[in-house]
Amino acid sequence: MKKTLLFIFFGLFFLTLTAFSVHKFYVAVYQINYAPEKKMLQITSRIFVDDLNKALEKKYNKKLYLGTEKESQEELILLKKYFAEKFTIKINGQPKDMNFLSKELEGDVVVCYWNIKDISKINSLETYNAVLIDWDSEQQNITHFTILGTKQSFLFTDSSTKQMLKF
Repeated sequence: MKKTLLFIFFGLFFLTLTAFSVHKFYVAVYQINYAPEKKMLQITSRIFVDDLNKALEKKYNKKLYLGTEKESQEELILLKKYFAEKFTIKINGQPKDMNFLSKELEGDVVVCYWNIKDISKINSLETYNAVLIDWDSEQQNITHFTILGTKQSFLFTDSSTKQMLKF
């Protein structure tokens, strides 16, 4: 009887400790807007800077300091290179290059601004978003689209990295 109570006690104790453990939530938010008057797609990404640095460090095997005073021009180049590989857009079936405009730090989130110019008409928009997913398979990229008055949101995960919108 004592052994049974002891097992129950330690079982409940272990369950209590594991049930309240902290689990970090890996999420980034993207906004993609089409401005027909400017013939431009405007893209904003919001990513936790520590997660982004860890992903870039893993990929490029070097210590990075994005969002700090130690940030270098080389790190911006690696950021652009990483995004070119992990975040792509096809408009009307044609791959489009994103132009990096700037970035800023809002607390512990790095906000990057991109655009794609010379888009006179959108019939379809295919997005591939695997940013940070190679670093952590639990990463989730919430992407909001506002295209021609239509608002849609998608969740990009390890098992779903592509979405197609048709207009």
